[in-house]
Amino acid sequence: MAVERTFTIIKPGALQRRLVGEIISRFETKGFRILGMKTLKIPKEIAEEHYKEHVGKSFYKPLLSYMTSDPAVVMVLERENAVESLRKLAGATNPDSAEPGTIRGDFGVTTKKNIVHASDSLESAVREIDIFFNKNEIINYSDSLKEWY
Repeated sequence: MAVERTFTIIKPGALQRRLVGEIISRFETKGFRILGMKTLKIPKEIAEEHYKEHVGKSFYKPLLSYMTSDPAVVMVLERENAVESLRKLAGATNPDSAEPGTIRGDFGVTTKKNIVHASDSLESAVREIDIFFNKNEIINYSDSLKEWY
């Protein structure tokens, strides 16, 4: 399997509920390397670009309102099979359908106020990373634990 990069958003509801540390811990426990991370209140224009494929759907305007309401944490993650692995870790969008042990299964309350986003393809990951990060904000580094022991 090839090493891939993917994109995630820890959404405003997770920050409001103080779940960020637990969610990041799950990413790291599953072997994801954090190459970029920042906390921001997502501007409306960026949220519109990110969710443009949902324009006209009934949930689009409430989603934009939620995503721009309070801060979120955006991240670039890397590991083998990153896109599929993160999607599995995130769980089904509807928390009532999400398996226990997944982020949405354990912490999700409602679909409308989902607590995490995970890119659905390599193409989406590239597009989403480019929306939220400049090239100089993504830092590759050695992850060799041997250096510490």
